[in-house]
Amino acid sequence: MKTKEHGVNTICTHVGEVADEQFKGAISPLYMSSSYAYEDVAVKRYPRYFNTPNQEALAKKVARLEKTEAGLIFGSGMAAVSTTLLAFLHAGDHVVLQKTLYGGTYNLVVEEFSKFGIEYTFTKGFAENDFISAIQENTKVIYVETPSNPLMLITDLSMISRIAKERGIVTMIDNTFASPINQTPTDFGIDICLHSATKYMGGHSDICAGAVAASEAHIEKIWNIAKNLGGSLSDYTVWLLERSMKTMAIRVKAHNRNAKKIAKWLNKHPLVNNVYYPGLKSHPDHELAKKQMKGYTGMLSFELIDSIDAGVFMKSLNLVKQSMSLAGVESTILSPAKTSHALLSSEERAHQGISDNLLRFSVGIEDKKDLIADFEQAFAIVAKKNFEKTIS
Repeated sequence: MKTKEHGVNTICTHVGEVADEQFKGAISPLYMSSSYAYEDVAVKRYPRYFNTPNQEALAKKVARLEKTEAGLIFGSGMAAVSTTLLAFLHAGDHVVLQKTLYGGTYNLVVEEFSKFGIEYTFTKGFAENDFISAIQENTKVIYVETPSNPLMLITDLSMISRIAKERGIVTMIDNTFASPINQTPTDFGIDICLHSATKYMGGHSDICAGAVAASEAHIEKIWNIAKNLGGSLSDYTVWLLERSMKTMAIRVKAHNRNAKKIAKWLNKHPLVNNVYYPGLKSHPDHELAKKQMKGYTGMLSFELIDSIDAGVFMKSLNLVKQSMSLAGVESTILSPAKTSHALLSSEERAHQGISDNLLRFSVGIEDKKDLIADFEQAFAIVAKKNFEKTIS
């Protein structure tokens, strides 16, 4: 179907459907077969080749949302990340990576790349010179995430694209935190978009998947190694993911609205030192975020004042759940110091601006007033405990 003129909700709903030719059902039929004919067929299909009917169709939805020619669906976000990086990096090559990365990506690089003879450099910051100074003659890839986890810092995608294209370097972005609803990196010249589809694409905390979107030439290169590494996704989960993505634009916009309102509310609270949300004018990267994002996401972080016990605060919440993941319809909260950045020393965390009282909040789609009421009662509990501690 032609989709150039269609809006994002229509793309989410209709692109990537498998037509039910037999019964004319309203949704995609699910093809569970792991074995397909190989004689007298146009395509030799096999689940590990990423080309079953459901796999192939859903990849088109991802590609359309990211404004690319093609896509692939993976068994996890890390399957997508590792396969894509290894498709473009070989022994003797070098990759420049943004200073702040998802913990799984960081571990992949520091624990595995030396085994393949791949060199790497993490930037010291987010400025143009931080990236230029990290580039070497053998640099083949620049890899970024924006917004960053957990401080929601923004990287200038046009700048990254420009310096990479001047040097013939491939650019990759983990676009999970933004989602294609809030940010389309290809609009700024980025070559390859990666996702943990577990997050906003799945959106219900019940799917583990990954996705990549790029040009046909780049996807072909990724597929050539993907079929050997075997990170494909089961068709049942592909079908569930397609179902979830039909409502992604609606869900993400609801996340955005709640997050912006709650960030403003937290920013005025006396028990909060700092709020990190690019939708706030006080955020150091607000103007850049406004330039390259359509919405500011449902993710934010905030830092409690030093005298408050962050653990007690989280345990005092009723609606908001302590959880390791993010981007579900339900609100979740965690301590980066005890989860995503637990392997760093306290000095390293402090250097990155991650204190023990920093909390990452994945804002759900609940009623805003209910979330604020939950925070208010938790703040009341920790304030009382803090008062009792000071007078004892």
